[in-house]
Amino acid sequence: MHVRTWADRINNLREINTLRNQIFVGFTLTMILVLVFAGAFIYGEVSVLLKQSAEKHIQQTAIQANGRLDVLLKQIDSLTTQVVTDSYVQKLLLKEAKGMPSNFNERQSLLQIANNYMAYSSGISSLELYTLDNRRLFPLDDSSIKRISMNALTQADEKKGRIAWVGIDPRVSDSVLAIRRINLLDNSYLPGGYLVVHVYREYFNMYESETEKEEKNPFRSRELMLLSDSEGNPIISDLDDEAAKSVLAQTGSTVTLEQESMLAVRQQSKVADWKLVLLMPVEAATEGISVLRTAIFVSIGIAALAFLLLTLPLSTMITRPIQQLMRSMRRARFGGLRVIPDGRNYFRTLEINELNNTYNQMVTHMNELIQVVYEKEITQSRTELKALQAQINPHFLFNTLEAFYWSLEEKEESELAQTILAMSGLFRYVIGSAADNDERVTIRDELEHAQRYLQIMKMRLIDRLHWFIEADEQLLQVPIPKLIIQPLVENAILHGVESRISPGSVTIRVFSAKPGFATIAVIDDGVGMDGEALNKLMQSIEGVPSQEPKKGAGVAMSNVQRRLKLYYPNTNERGSGLQIDSKAGAGTTVSFDITIPPEGDGLS
Repeated sequence: MHVRTWADRINNLREINTLRNQIFVGFTLTMILVLVFAGAFIYGEVSVLLKQSAEKHIQQTAIQANGRLDVLLKQIDSLTTQVVTDSYVQKLLLKEAKGMPSNFNERQSLLQIANNYMAYSSGISSLELYTLDNRRLFPLDDSSIKRISMNALTQADEKKGRIAWVGIDPRVSDSVLAIRRINLLDNSYLPGGYLVVHVYREYFNMYESETEKEEKNPFRSRELMLLSDSEGNPIISDLDDEAAKSVLAQTGSTVTLEQESMLAVRQQSKVADWKLVLLMPVEAATEGISVLRTAIFVSIGIAALAFLLLTLPLSTMITRPIQQLMRSMRRARFGGLRVIPDGRNYFRTLEINELNNTYNQMVTHMNELIQVVYEKEITQSRTELKALQAQINPHFLFNTLEAFYWSLEEKEESELAQTILAMSGLFRYVIGSAADNDERVTIRDELEHAQRYLQIMKMRLIDRLHWFIEADEQLLQVPIPKLIIQPLVENAILHGVESRISPGSVTIRVFSAKPGFATIAVIDDGVGMDGEALNKLMQSIEGVPSQEPKKGAGVAMSNVQRRLKLYYPNTNERGSGLQIDSKAGAGTTVSFDITIPPEGDGLS
């Protein structure tokens, strides 16, 4: 029962892990990932744009508000300049500076002057005029200037005649205090007194009423404004004093106000050392992001659902022909290969149709091959016995030659016995045995085989043939293709030594001219060849048919050439294969290069 449960599980896994399901899941996951990445990218980019737009808007608002503030401050500055330079005020203060106190009528005249100037500005609540000896000339009372702080007087003296904005009036909290020192124009600009200005705090409100704000800019109702003096005390603020001081104490583009993040833009007045701060809630600046986020989620959901509905039939269309092919291949295990019928499926792709056609062609070809192989096996079984009967065992030839050798030794025919022994070794090397059928041998083996061949040929040519073998000892174990030197020696005897009337010689040299390569050369002192004969020989070796073939020319050499190019391609600058150097009357040298394998890569 337990084994069957595991088998059922494996079958269920196989049913799930189908090409159709893989295409369905793969396409769906890919589409969802693409949608998620695209949505995340769009969300991030639009969020940055919305935040930058909000910051740009509040920055422009702050610049405009700061410009209006400077205009208001300059109006007060211009008005007070006119007061301190008024001829009557200058005359009265000059008289006071000379020690002549002003009478009541003279001070009473200042009331008309003050009213005339105050009529030009609705923000000034009152003007006060003081002498240097702390007496107030206007309004008409005996108040001393000492009621104004020494810090304020110091600021006025430091300005040297320009207006000094002190801040909130300590006596009247709804007004702002400004002081200006009056320099006497007719007395070398020496100090003659002070002008104290009281300005309504509401005068510095840069915003219109709430209704006007919403009509001009519906987003402005969410903005908060804070104007503070040089000491950090709020002058105009949409916040209470504690919250305003908390905001002023914070730095950066974002501040926290009652656990809410606010965008903060700061401006410094060019006229007075005052600071203007505009605040906007971060949520208000980026309220479009939540709508965008919802739209992206809905779009991803709709796109994923639509893709699911489209992927299911698409995967079915792709995998249905493959399933038919699989069923046909499974049926082949139970009784022959059958061709898939060519049904009319208009949803097949070109690749699926080509796959079915290729499978049908393969089945037809394999059925034909099976029939041919079956017939060949019957014919082969009938001819094998005849072939075995006609086979010659090479060992019979070797044993016969060995018997000749021992018979000649007993008759003391040692020279002829050595020739028979050389012939036996030559046949044994050429024919070989099933256990000794390697394609490669060592250079030592090839030289010994060539030496046996030369020994046999010397018996035929007697004194007309002399031969020499010169080989580096360290190159004798280098592997080389079998029967690659003897055909060159045979060609040297046939076309070199036998062409001479006088005795000739054949020399075999094995040496290394450059690292990693060995050169094997077969040299004869025959009649040689001119350029035309050499070209014809090279064409014959390369397989080009000749109109005047010579006796034995090119047959064995062509075989050697093909094997050298197969085993040693591109061994030197002139290419692989045989290199022939010959001149008429100067003999012929046939050589070739082979590679020396690294240690351990030779014959095993």
